[in-house]
Amino acid sequence: MPRTPTQSLLLARHGQTADNAAGLILGRRDPVLSELGWAQARALAAAAQEAAIAAVWTSPMRRAAATAEIVSEVTGAPVSVLADLAESDRGDWEGRPVAELRRSEPERFAAFEAASDGFAFPGGESLAEQVARTRRALDRVVAGPQPALVVAHVGTIRAAMLALGCRPPAEADVAHAQIIELPWPASGSESMTLP
Repeated sequence: MPRTPTQSLLLARHGQTADNAAGLILGRRDPVLSELGWAQARALAAAAQEAAIAAVWTSPMRRAAATAEIVSEVTGAPVSVLADLAESDRGDWEGRPVAELRRSEPERFAAFEAASDGFAFPGGESLAEQVARTRRALDRVVAGPQPALVVAHVGTIRAAMLALGCRPPAEADVAHAQIIELPWPASGSESMTLP
């Protein structure tokens, strides 16, 4: 069976917000970057400049878009917004503390952390739905100028890993504003199937 040609895909979680620091589930909530988040975005911009980024793609959410703008200012790479890079709709969990969810819904929270097949946020999006739209977005990114940096969300990064057939780490283990390199099928190669 021939191997699908791949290229490197660079992803980064946005800089931190006050809600992240407070341990809240964000989802489609749209807070701004904290002071630490701005500093993290500047550090990401320096790393992106070292990587000679040619394009920046971002979620439309403020925390990601602001991080991407800082990267663009430093690198000179243009920013493009893709709606499919938005964080998952986390339904009834949005705005709730992670610690509370871990206590009140231990089985469901464990399934979320493990990215279990069939997991869906109560009143929100399923992981399978997020994986499908993340795959669409990243296929578009790899068809554009390279190297490209995707500035999005921890859910987006985990969805990309799931699309590659990898079990992702727990969300708390994915740092803010650090580049993660993943192999992705080159533009024009066969699309992946959902694991």
